[in-house]
Amino acid sequence: MSMEPIYIPRLTRAPERTEVVEINQMVPGLETLTPVRGQLKVTHHGTYLEVSAQAETIMTLCCHRCLQQYNYRLAIAPSELIWLEDSTAEPELSLLDQDLISDDLLETLSPDGDFDAQTWLYEQLCLEIPQRQLCDPNCPGILPTSVEEPAPLKDSRWASLEALRNTFLNN
Repeated sequence: MSMEPIYIPRLTRAPERTEVVEINQMVPGLETLTPVRGQLKVTHHGTYLEVSAQAETIMTLCCHRCLQQYNYRLAIAPSELIWLEDSTAEPELSLLDQDLISDDLLETLSPDGDFDAQTWLYEQLCLEIPQRQLCDPNCPGILPTSVEEPAPLKDSRWASLEALRNTFLNN
């Protein structure tokens, strides 16, 4: 089951120009242990959409220090304004002809198009996955094996290197 795209003109006829979508599903492309649960709200304000969500799930991550897997509760509460702009209203200018200003870096949709709620939710969840994945803030990492008790050699070709190492350790 997947979330259906929201047809933007339909929002203008909805009560309070708002559609609320209950979320209780696996999100394609995102590996989670539990379904994503929460709520997505889209409100039409004439020239823009106000999109907000509250959702959570549990993921299995790999600790960057000790390489052990651990479960992580991923919870989001994003809010975003998406401008509705008819792309046929103005002729397109090439990048060489226009100056790049901060207003050009906004998300826009056609007022007669669809809002892809599932893709938006996927993107918001991905943005909240921690870049630094640690199973515990005090994780010591991979502990080195003891120098006094080297692991036995399984390949005899390394024997001469091991002998050289032992001479330096004993001096």
